[in-house]
Amino acid sequence: MKKTIIALLSVAAFASSCKDAGKGEGNVLLQTFETPLGAPPFERIRLADYKPAFEEGIRRHEEEIRAIAENADEPTFENTIAAYDRSGELLGRVSGIFFNLQSANTSEEMLALAMEISPMVTAHSAPAQTSDSLLASASRRAPDSAARAGRSPAIPTTASIQTSHSDAARMNEKLFARVKALYDRRSELGLDSLEMRTLELYYRDFVRGGANLSKEDKAELAEINKELAGLSLRFGNNLLSETNAFALTVEREEDLAGLPEPLRMAAAAEAERRGLKGKWVFTTQSPSVFPFLQYADNRALREKIYKGYTARGNNGNANDNKEIVDRMVNLRLRKARLLGYETYAAYVTDANMAKTPEAVFGFLGRVWKPALEVAKRELAEMQAIADREGLGDKLKAWDWWYYAEKLRKEKYDLDENEMKPYLRLENVREGMFHVANQLYGVTLKRRTDVPVYYPGVEVYEVDDADGTLLGLLYMDYFTRESKGGGAWMTEFRSYTERDGKAEVPLVSLVYNISPAPEGEPVLLSWDNTETMFHEFGHALHGFFTRGKYRRIAGTIPRDMVELPSQVMENWASEPEVLRTYARHYETGEPMPDEMIAKIQESGHFNQGFATVEFIAAALLDMEWHSITAEGKFDVEAFEREFAGKYGLMEEIAPRYRTTYFSHIFDGGYAAGYYVYLWAEVLDADTFNAFKSSGDIFNRELAERFRKHVLAEGGYADAMEQYVKFRGETPSEEALLEKRGLK
Repeated sequence: MKKTIIALLSVAAFASSCKDAGKGEGNVLLQTFETPLGAPPFERIRLADYKPAFEEGIRRHEEEIRAIAENADEPTFENTIAAYDRSGELLGRVSGIFFNLQSANTSEEMLALAMEISPMVTAHSAPAQTSDSLLASASRRAPDSAARAGRSPAIPTTASIQTSHSDAARMNEKLFARVKALYDRRSELGLDSLEMRTLELYYRDFVRGGANLSKEDKAELAEINKELAGLSLRFGNNLLSETNAFALTVEREEDLAGLPEPLRMAAAAEAERRGLKGKWVFTTQSPSVFPFLQYADNRALREKIYKGYTARGNNGNANDNKEIVDRMVNLRLRKARLLGYETYAAYVTDANMAKTPEAVFGFLGRVWKPALEVAKRELAEMQAIADREGLGDKLKAWDWWYYAEKLRKEKYDLDENEMKPYLRLENVREGMFHVANQLYGVTLKRRTDVPVYYPGVEVYEVDDADGTLLGLLYMDYFTRESKGGGAWMTEFRSYTERDGKAEVPLVSLVYNISPAPEGEPVLLSWDNTETMFHEFGHALHGFFTRGKYRRIAGTIPRDMVELPSQVMENWASEPEVLRTYARHYETGEPMPDEMIAKIQESGHFNQGFATVEFIAAALLDMEWHSITAEGKFDVEAFEREFAGKYGLMEEIAPRYRTTYFSHIFDGGYAAGYYVYLWAEVLDADTFNAFKSSGDIFNRELAERFRKHVLAEGGYADAMEQYVKFRGETPSEEALLEKRGLK
C-alpha cells in the first residue's frame, strides 16, 4: 500500500495464450507462462518488458470494447455483458504483476516507471470506485482490530475493480446504450439470478462511472480520475521515502534500558546494515517504532521516535503530502458533484452496506462515546502509575504505550516478552493452517518449484478437503526498504471461470515482520500473530471465491470486506487453538495454561485507546470527504478543528494522521476507513455463532459461512447473504461486549 494503487486494475486470467502478441517476441509478459499453474516467471521479467506489455494490453482491450460496442447484432447478455466481463485479460495480467511488485519489491527504477505507466493506465482504466471489493489489503494499510500490527487492508483485485471498468469503456456511448437497453428490459430477458445480478451491477458501475454525463463532463471526469491516480501514487511514494528516511540512532547502551533483547538485536542488525556497527537503529516501520514506544525507559527518545512517526509527510520537504491532500479532496468533491452527489462520502457510501454518510457518522458516534469514557479511565490508571514512579508530569501521547504495558503487567501480570518465545513464526503459520483445516478441511503443503519475486518468499499449494486444488499461496514475511509498510493480501491471479473451466487463484500475503539475526528464531508479538491470522482470512476468501462472472465472483461491499479476515483473529486467541501452535521455540512445551488465561483476561485491556484512535481516524476520513465546497485547506488547522469538534484527548492521536493516511489517499479506502469497525460488528456476531454452538470448529456453521459469505458473497445484497449464513441481522451489542465498552 507504499505504494501505488494496485486497485487500478484487476488481475485477470493467466492461461490464455499470448503467442500472437506481435511485438511480444522476447517479452515474457506477452507469452504463455510455462510454469507450474501458469505462475508469473518473475526471474525472467525485465523492467523494460512492462511498458510495451501495458501498451499492448491497452490496445487489445480497446479492440475488445470496440467489438462489443459496434456489434451490429441486437444486444444480448452473452454478446454484451458476458463479453464485457471477459475483456481486458492481458492488461489485467500485466498490471497484476507490476503493481503488486511495485508495492512488495520496488526500486527507484520501478518507481520512476510507475510514474510513466500509472497515468497511461489510469487514462484507460481508472477505477469506477464501485466500493465493491473481492478482498478488501488496500489494503492495504492496517486493519485494525488489533492495536498496532501495522496491518493493511487487502488490495482490491480481479472481481473488485475490473480492468474493463475503464473511463474509455464506461463513457463509450454505444457500449452504454447496449448495456442500458438490456437493463431497461431485464425482466423480459429470462436471465437467471446470477446473470441478473451481473447485469444490474455493471449498469450501476457505468452510471457511477459517468456514462450518463454530457460529453464535456465525461472529459472532465476522465481528467479528474487521471490526476487523482497520479496524486495517489505521489502520496504513497512520498510516504515510503519519509518512512525510509527517518532513523533513531542510539549510541549508548544505557539508552536501551527496558528494551527486550530481540528488539535490541534487530536494531543492532539494522545499524550494521547501514554501516553503523556498534550502534542501534530504530525506524518508523511498525515492528520497530511501536515496541520501542512500549518498552523504552528513555522518555526523550520515545518522544523523538513518536514525533518522527507522526510527522511523516508533514516536514515541509520534497516528500511533504499536504498539498497533495488539498488537491485530492477538492478533486474528489468535484468528481462527486459531477456524478450527482453532494459529497464524496455520499458517493462512496451509496454503494456500501451503510448507504449514507449519516449512517456511518451515527454508527461511529454510538461507539465513540463509550470508548472515550473508557480511554479516560485508562489514562487515569496509567497516570497513577506514573505519579507513583515520580514522573512529575502529565502523560503525553508518546507515553501511552509505555505505561499501558506497565498497567498490563500490574493488572494481568502479562508480559509480551514472556509470550514471544511461544510465538515462533513457523509455529504461528502452522497454527493458522490448522484452523483452516479444522474449519474447512483444507490442507497446505510447501512448493519449491514455483518462481518467487524475492528470496525467502514461500509458496504453498492449497487443496480442498476432497483433494481439489484451490490455488497457490505466496507468503512474504519480512521488512525491507523495497517493501511498503503494513501488511496486505493481494492476488497475481483471481479465481476465474472460462468455458466451463476454472483457473485457480494465485494469492499473496505480504507482511512486515522484523527479521531475526542470522541463526536466531523469528519470535512474533501478539499483534504480529493476529496480523498473520487476519491476512490469512483474506486469503481463504480468495481461495473459496466462486462465480461464473468476474463482477460477482467474491465481490462484497467495502464495509463487509474485512469480515473474512477479522473473524479469523478470533481463533488465534482461543485456548483450544493456542495449545496447538503456541509452543516454546527451545523446549517445544506448550504455552502454560496460566499465560493463556491471562491472554483471555486481558482481551478488554486498552480497548478504550484502541477504539478511540481507530474511530478518530475513521471520523477524520469522513470529515475530509464530507466537505461541501472546494477551497484551500490547511491540513494542520483542519486536524485541530476536527479534534476540538469531537473532544479527542490530546494524549491520543488518530491512528493515522492525514499526511500518512495511506488507506484513504493511496489505498482505495477514501470515505471508507470506518469499514473495519463495521466489519467487526459482523465478525463479533459471526464468531459468537461458533462459540454459542459449543464448538469453535463447527463444520456446519463453517460450511454455511464459506458458502454464503466467502464463496457466494457477491451473488446478492450483502446483508441478504449474511442473513443466509446467520439467520438474523447482526447487532452492535456483540462488538461493544467484545471490546469491553459496555
